[in-house]
Amino acid sequence: MRWKRTIQLLDVHCEGEIGKVAIGGVPKIPGNTIAEQLHHINTVDDSLRRFLCLEPRASSIGSVNLLLPAKRPEADAGFIILQADQAHAMSGSNSICVTTALLESGIVEMKEPETVVMLDTAAGLVKATATCRDGRCERVKLTMTPSFVQALDVEVETPQWGTIKVDLCYGGIFYALVDVHQIGTTIEKANARAIVEAGMIIKDIVNRTIPTVHPEIPEISGVAYVMFRSTEADGTVRTCTTMWPGRVDRSPCGTGSSANLATLHARGLAKPGDVFKSRSIIGSEFEVGLESVTEVAGRPAIIPTISGRGWTFGLHQVALDPFDPLADGFALTDTWGPQAGEIR
Repeated sequence: MRWKRTIQLLDVHCEGEIGKVAIGGVPKIPGNTIAEQLHHINTVDDSLRRFLCLEPRASSIGSVNLLLPAKRPEADAGFIILQADQAHAMSGSNSICVTTALLESGIVEMKEPETVVMLDTAAGLVKATATCRDGRCERVKLTMTPSFVQALDVEVETPQWGTIKVDLCYGGIFYALVDVHQIGTTIEKANARAIVEAGMIIKDIVNRTIPTVHPEIPEISGVAYVMFRSTEADGTVRTCTTMWPGRVDRSPCGTGSSANLATLHARGLAKPGDVFKSRSIIGSEFEVGLESVTEVAGRPAIIPTISGRGWTFGLHQVALDPFDPLADGFALTDTWGPQAGEIR
C-alpha cells in the first residue's frame, strides 16, 4: 500500500453515542499539557481532526478520541475529543468510551471487580472507576472536573422564539442550557431535526453576544453546545445536546448533565449525596451524582459523578492515500445539516 498515514481505531459507543478511540498511529501533538495540545489542534494544525472526522473517512455521527501520553504523572492516559467543528476539552460519554477501550484492549491492565483509571484531559484529571467482570468493562463511574454556573436565567433575544432564558454553565466545556418548552417542542426522536436547528441558532447568538472563558484554563472558551432539557414525571431529567454542524448527542451527555447539576445546586435543588437520572433522546440513561462542593477561581462549584456503560463493537484502520484529492475532508448539508455549509 502507498498510504501516507494510518491510524487504528477501536469502535466504542456509550449509551448509543459513538466515541471511537485512536489507539495506534496517533502522531505527536505539540504541547506541554493536554490543554496546550488541544489549543494546537484548534489554532495551528487541524488536519488530523479533518482527516478523522470529515467525509469520506467519517460520518456526521460520533467523535474520535485521540489517545495521548498523559502529561500529569498521576494519570494513566490522556485524550482529546475530535469532532466536526473542533477539538474539545472534555466529554463524559467519550471518557467512558476511552476507559472501556483502555481496559478491554489491554492498554491498561484490567483488575476485577474494579479498576481505577486516571484520565488526563484539557479540563483536568478525571477519575474513572470501572466495574469489571469476565474480561469486560461493565460500567464506568466518572468523577468529573469541577462544574460551575456562569449565569442563570440569562435573557437571549431570538428571531424565532422571542426572548428565551438560558443558563450558562461549565461542566468540562461551556453550555447554554435551555428548557425545551421555550422553543415549542419536546425531546422526542421525531423532533431531533427541529431541536438541533434551534440549538445551532441559539449557540450562534450566545457566542456572538456573551463571552465565556474558563477563569483558570484560557484554552477553554465559548459555548460548545446548547443542551435542551425537561423534567419527566418520575423526576428524570430528559436531555438533548445539540452538536455542530447539525446533530444531537445520542447519550444523556455527561458534561451537559454535570453543568445542569451545577444549576440545580445553585438553585438549592441538589445537595452532596444526591443522585439523579439523566435520560437521552433515545432513552438511554446516566446516573448523575453530586459528590461534593468546591470552588473555581473563588466561585461556587461542584464535583459531579457520571455513571454509564460503554461497548466495543469493532476495530478498523483509517488510511490516507497521498494522492487523494479529498484528503482535507468535506461535509454536505444533506446529512450534516445546514451548518455544514460553513466547513471549508
